[in-house]
Amino acid sequence: MGGILVYVLHYEGALNKNSLGAVSEGAKLAGELGVDCDAVVVGGGDLTNELLGTLGSYGAKKVYRAEGAEGLAQPVIDVIDKVIADNGHNYVIFGGGLLGFEIGAGLAARRNAGVTMEVTNVVVEGGKLIAERPILGDSQISRSHYKGDLGIIIGRINAFEVKETGGGAAEVVDVQVDYSPWSNQATMVQRGEQRGADVNIEDADVLVAGGRGLGKAEGFQLCEDLAGVLGGAVAATRAVVDAGWYPYAAQIGQTGKSVAPKLYLAAGISGAIQHKVGMQASEHIVAINKDANAPIFEFSDLGIVGDLNKILPKLTEAVKAKKGG
Repeated sequence: MGGILVYVLHYEGALNKNSLGAVSEGAKLAGELGVDCDAVVVGGGDLTNELLGTLGSYGAKKVYRAEGAEGLAQPVIDVIDKVIADNGHNYVIFGGGLLGFEIGAGLAARRNAGVTMEVTNVVVEGGKLIAERPILGDSQISRSHYKGDLGIIIGRINAFEVKETGGGAAEVVDVQVDYSPWSNQATMVQRGEQRGADVNIEDADVLVAGGRGLGKAEGFQLCEDLAGVLGGAVAATRAVVDAGWYPYAAQIGQTGKSVAPKLYLAAGISGAIQHKVGMQASEHIVAINKDANAPIFEFSDLGIVGDLNKILPKLTEAVKAKKGG
């Protein structure tokens, strides 16, 4: 068996959190299979040996580095295809996100491989990997077995936990790639990681999320005030984003982002299944809603039935007082 290869996304000299989680997951699975977990990166001069060597702390044995356009799918497909052709990896893992979907789908088409997206768990059975993903509104789990020589696994955002293994520095191997004629036809004009937001809600430990119960766009000031004193960020439901109350970058749910903060405080959110799938991995869920029958209370750790317009300001003041002003 040729091992597991993980694509690592980076931006402005920092390695992506979800990619680090994918490396951690790949290393764990590689250990169960008795093979190595390697990583592959594409980019420019900010990909130093020192930076890439740190991937060894998460379980990567080798890091294959190619010079090319980061953030565009086609060049990355060429690079991963080359690494697999030279080294015979049997599985490729992505940490999630739209770019991972695009690269994974293109790689699957090129190599006639099986691909599974939105994966939340991977297990080893019979010496092979099986990818598990929620379906039917997260009410059932689908299991994907791979028949061919290559299986492609694309995780759901925040599905793979970041774990340091205590390993030494990974070996960095430079790869020379003959890019396809069409791969360099597109030019990166601007990276839009946050799509308009100042804070990456996927990395926040505390999220204060607002829904229709806020009543109007100005109601989000209550969420922002509380998030500010808690050191967190603000999130939103699809309904309020569609209404123009808050930016799309903050949208949680089936058509938005999936998050797993330590604390998720939902203000005026009913808890429909489409929203639940994006935040149910939160460590602690607190819900405030005037409707005692709101579905969100069914999966909250703490529920408060009442007027959020009165509760949020008092909660903000209480936190300020606890912190000494």
